[in-house]
Amino acid sequence: MVRCFLIHTVCPVSALSAGESRVLYSRFFGPDEGVLAEQQRELSPEERRLLQVEKAAVVARQVRSAVSLSREASGRQLVEAVPGEEALALQEANSGVVRLRAGDPFSDEMSALWLGVQSLGFTLVCEPHENLLLAEGTLRNLTRHCLEHLHMLGQGSEVLLRSNRIDALLSRLLPHGQLLFLNHRFAQSLEKEVAAYMAK
Repeated sequence: MVRCFLIHTVCPVSALSAGESRVLYSRFFGPDEGVLAEQQRELSPEERRLLQVEKAAVVARQVRSAVSLSREASGRQLVEAVPGEEALALQEANSGVVRLRAGDPFSDEMSALWLGVQSLGFTLVCEPHENLLLAEGTLRNLTRHCLEHLHMLGQGSEVLLRSNRIDALLSRLLPHGQLLFLNHRFAQSLEKEVAAYMAK
């Protein structure tokens, strides 16, 4: 099962210091660890939400660090793509997996799959027994739809204002945090459904 999906910054942004990452969108799936953990049962809903925000920030920082290392190791220059070149930007994206130790930030060990597309990071946090190839395909598909339909690479892209569209994407491509095995016909019908929704 996928525990969360994040969109965050992976490059220095003018409002942030060099080592910081800003979470632009987060969606958690599955059981709320705050309800399950004995010591956190007394927390109010607002305190649980703040705990989730902190977990997302920890993951974003670790992924940002991994993206930086990957880009330094590859030696490739980061070339800004313009709107309309989303497919090319996705093709040239850095990708990888970060192992999240138990307790940092989730109570169990997790795997964070990431794609670094220019200044944005797209991350899926999965339970360790998940099929990582299937998760990577799902992450690439989600990222492609976000880039193409929500035009996230353009200047002044307002990811926060488009969260309802990202929610709709997730409900179709990652229902309740479950990875889907898609045959060709079902994948095509899902593509049409998503394209029709995003065109509204």
